[in-house]
Order: sequence, then C-alpha cells, then structure tokens
Amino acid sequence: MAAAFRSIGIDALPAPDSDAETLELGGLHASGEECLPHKITLGDFLKVCRSPGFDASKTAFFMPTAHGPCRFGQYGPYLKLVLEELGYGDVPVVSPSAENSYDGVGDHGGELMRTAWMGLVAGDIALKLLLKTRPYETTAGDADTAFHASLDDLQAVAEKPGLTSKQRLAVLVAGVERMRDRFRAVSAKYVKDRPLIGLVGEIFCRLNNFSNDEVARRIEKYGGECWISDIGEWVWYTNWGQEIEIRREKGRLNADFLKLKIKTHKQHQYEQKLLAPLADDFRGYEEPHDIREVLRNSEPYLPPAGSLGEMVLNVGKAIYLYEKGADGIIDISPFTCMNGIICEAVYPAVSQAHDDLPIRICYFDGVNTNIDRDLEIFLDLARAYQRRKKHPRVYPKHFE
Repeated sequence: MAAAFRSIGIDALPAPDSDAETLELGGLHASGEECLPHKITLGDFLKVCRSPGFDASKTAFFMPTAHGPCRFGQYGPYLKLVLEELGYGDVPVVSPSAENSYDGVGDHGGELMRTAWMGLVAGDIALKLLLKTRPYETTAGDADTAFHASLDDLQAVAEKPGLTSKQRLAVLVAGVERMRDRFRAVSAKYVKDRPLIGLVGEIFCRLNNFSNDEVARRIEKYGGECWISDIGEWVWYTNWGQEIEIRREKGRLNADFLKLKIKTHKQHQYEQKLLAPLADDFRGYEEPHDIREVLRNSEPYLPPAGSLGEMVLNVGKAIYLYEKGADGIIDISPFTCMNGIICEAVYPAVSQAHDDLPIRICYFDGVNTNIDRDLEIFLDLARAYQRRKKHPRVYPKHFE
C-alpha cells in the first residue's frame, strides 16, 4: 500500500514494526476496553509521532474504516481525538471506507487503488509462498530470506511512477515470476505427513505477527503447516457488500452498479494474471474463485445477509478449507472481539457437521501468555483427524 502511494508521488512508509513500546503507548492513551488491534495501531502511530525528526506539517496517517457494529469504525475518529489531545491536531487521518469498497481516496484514486490491488494480491502470494515453503526448508531462515527479498522486489516495481495499469501489471507479473523462482530455489524436503492448519479470524490479528504471538511459526514448530486467510478475501467481501447495497437502493440499471461490475471484472483479471505463473506451485492451495463460495458455506450457520463482517468469512472459509483437506482450523481473534465470540458459539456445530474437524479459537489481548501447550495439544488432535478425514489434500507435484 505504501508503494502504491509512492507511485503517485506521495512519500509513504508502513508504520514501524510493533513492539513493547507500541503496547505501552497504546495502553497509555486508550481506556482499556478497546480490542488489541486498536491498541496496537494507536500505539504504532503514536510511536511515529515520537520518532526523531517527526514533522506534523508533513505527515498524514492512513487508517481505513468500516461501518457497522465492529469497533474498527472508531479507530480513525479516536486516533484524531488522541492526536488533538497531544498537540498533533494538524495531522490528517485518511480514512477510506468499506462502505464503498474503499473507492473514496480522492485525487488519483482510481490509479492508486488499481496499483494497491495489484500490490496487495502480489503480497498475498508472497505470504502464501512463505507459509507453504518454510515448514519444509532444510536450512532455517531460507524461506524468510526469500520472502523479504521478494517484498523488496515487489515494492520497487509497484512504486514506479508514470506506468499505465497494463505496464504496471506486466512488471508485477515479472516480479511474481522472480519471486516464484526465488522460493523454488529454497532447499526443502516436501513430505505429505504434516497436518495442514487453516488460520482464520480477525483480519489484523491473524496477519500481524506481533498481535498473535507468531502463531504460524509456533504451529510449524510443532509439525504443522499453515494456510492463512489473506487480505484479498476482505476486499472481495466489501465488493459483495457494495453490490448488495446498490441493488437494494437503486437496482441493477444504474451507473454505480455498472462501475462496480467493471471494477470487479478488472480486479479478477489482475488477480488471475498475477497468479498464472504459480499454477503448478499452488495446486491444492487454490483460493475460492468467488467470495460467494465462502458466503454459501456460512449460510446455514451465519446467513451473510443478516450477519456482517469477519464472522461469516471465518465460518465459510473454515468449511472451504475442510473441503481442501485441512486437518484443523484455528481462529485468531482479539479478546472480546464480537466476531470471535459469535464464531466460537457456532464452531461446535460446524465441527460436528464436518466429521468433527478440530476447530479452536485463540484470543489475544497483548498480555504474554504461553499458548504453546494449547497448540501442541491441537496438533495432536489434527493428526488424529488426519488419519480419518474424508477429504484428502491435493498436493503440488514437488511433494514426495
């Protein structure tokens, strides 16, 4: 996303990596009732304000928002409030909304969002390659090295100014091909006995390693492999939500509906071209072709038309991963998260209806807890399920 901003001439950087100072600053300026992602994002932004050479007149913070009952909708307004209290009221907070699928980003919005989408898809691919390679590497650290080198390469491509969308897509596809070759060069022994664990949950907590205490690495340590729900899933979901809203208010015969359909078509086109070089590598790791597959899975438990947010995605994706041969599902959620609590209530029924697939929810609140014992037990359950499951995995050819 930062590279996408740089491509239109805006100097942008991701927030610094979260650490103990993040939690200290976030906790100092929050009431204590908020969820962990709020505390971490607030702390990270405040850490920027305290960094050497910080200039409020040359800084803006990017914090998307969403409507609905989730507290995420208050992150941006609360950040503005704290900045004003600390004397940084002149720092703008840019908050595109999920309500219009993040279209409202101002000048150069179309160009920015096209580049951001391509970069986001490429980033999701990089993470997928990392998680399918790292458990099998023969030299610890090689997959991480390939991952970070790939991110640097992709950012350098995405940030180039003055490219048309067609040109940018072409150079990003070439970057994906280099990334593919980089990961293929990692020395690894691919065997078929590792349990595959699907990671779903609240989008920030499951993807921010600091928030979830490196759950994926811990699962790998105990002999598992992880398949994590990516960022693209949420974008497809917001597109679906925007379509439902337009149809409800205006029907199908209007400019907004046509614009959305064109945008969605182009996004699918970009995604497929970026994925094309990895058809062999991702055999058995295919993501849903349409977000409606996930939503249909959720329908018997949490109807998408009545339940909004990650809860429907988590339940639907858990069932999708079951059908792809996963041996267990872990839901990573912040403590007190509404989505996590509702999912926890329906997971027993989901498990029972799907051959008693092991499903566990892990809550995180920023307090150091030892989850190793729970994960070790869960991996034992996954191995037991692996021996009796009805949906075998499909593996790429490079697995023995």
